[in-house]
Amino acid sequence: MAASTRKTAESEPGDSWLAKCARRPQLAHEVWEMGGLAPIHCTRWLAAETQLVTALQAARRLPTRESGPLLMAFGLDTAWWLVPLDAAEQLADVRLITLRPHGWPLHCPPTHRAAAGRVWLEAPDGSGRVIDPVYLAAVLGPGGGPRLPAEAFG
Repeated sequence: MAASTRKTAESEPGDSWLAKCARRPQLAHEVWEMGGLAPIHCTRWLAAETQLVTALQAARRLPTRESGPLLMAFGLDTAWWLVPLDAAEQLADVRLITLRPHGWPLHCPPTHRAAAGRVWLEAPDGSGRVIDPVYLAAVLGPGGGPRLPAEAFG
């Protein structure tokens, strides 16, 4: 039974890509087989952290072709976009984002199911594609952030 589970996990292109980003790829697969979160260190991309509701609102405004991997943690009210390593300059003025440093461990479920309250809204597809920080800044930056409904102003 364990062998068939491992084969399923390894056959998912997004899981294979994420595991290759881990310091110990085989350990990542083993953790996922047990239903846990694997520590994937930000060495091929960075994690742009924001509040969950902010990420969901932004995801709705992004053109589908410009979206990228987005991990949500419901219990923490937090979400992480995977962005390129050189995204710091484009996201520097976006107050709604905390850019996690190179090497920071992002604890990830496999791409095809939730684990420990975390799930991919958009999972990595195995290609290495991450979200373009220009689009992320556009939907979260000045003028692009969450808006209060008109009813809030009376």
